[in-house]
Amino acid sequence: MAFTRATGKHRARSRMTRRGANMAKVATLTAAGVIGTLGSPALAADAEAAVAQDAAPAAATDPVIVIDGSLAATIDAQADAQHLAARKAEAEAKAEAKRKAEAKRKAEARAKEAREAEERAARAAERKRLASFQLPVAGSPVTTGYRTGGALWSSGSHSGVDFRAASGTSVVAVGAGTVVEAGWGGAYGNNVVIRMNDGTFTQYGHLSSIGVLVGQSVTPGARIGLSGSTGNSTGPHLHFEARTTAEYGSDIDPVAYLRAHGVGV
Repeated sequence: MAFTRATGKHRARSRMTRRGANMAKVATLTAAGVIGTLGSPALAADAEAAVAQDAAPAAATDPVIVIDGSLAATIDAQADAQHLAARKAEAEAKAEAKRKAEAKRKAEARAKEAREAEERAARAAERKRLASFQLPVAGSPVTTGYRTGGALWSSGSHSGVDFRAASGTSVVAVGAGTVVEAGWGGAYGNNVVIRMNDGTFTQYGHLSSIGVLVGQSVTPGARIGLSGSTGNSTGPHLHFEARTTAEYGSDIDPVAYLRAHGVGV
């Protein structure tokens, strides 16, 4: 192994310096006749050994690793395999990330389509509901028909139909529209008139109380008041009319009107 040498004046002399010094000593002794003539065999042997030791290659003290061609090829092959494996892992990671991103995109697209489908269905259902019609008093039969004659009506006949309804029964709008009248209506007592979304008008008379205001929008089934016997009435019931205008005298058959809008009467 190689070591870092000390620096400065404390650094040991190099091998070349030591070798040169030893050789100089031997030359001096030889010239003086100490070695080979006067000196002892032991001293000469030691001097020769010192020279031989200094003459040994410096690399002999360090370990040397020799790699033959077969081992080098194996190392190169392993390095190539590791590099290939790393590239393959990187490619697989990118492919997996791309797959997940695509799966997420498709899931988000499906979720968006589902939301849009639900919204379309909700809008369609709301349009259908707003276009629907129903009875003004749930489950109530007609007790007095349209155009029934008698002295009870100033015109000589009934301009609408009467639905059976005990006092305080909930009265609802038969369809969607806007309130154009809400208050006292003379012979009709407390009454409400609604302009329907199809341009026709409906009237609800003899109410005991009114629950809407002029200008208010109503939907099918929205409560507009409670039944009663106000105005020209012989007892609690609901007087219902269908009209072409908001004015008295433009009445049409309310039963036929409701049936034309899908309501069984």
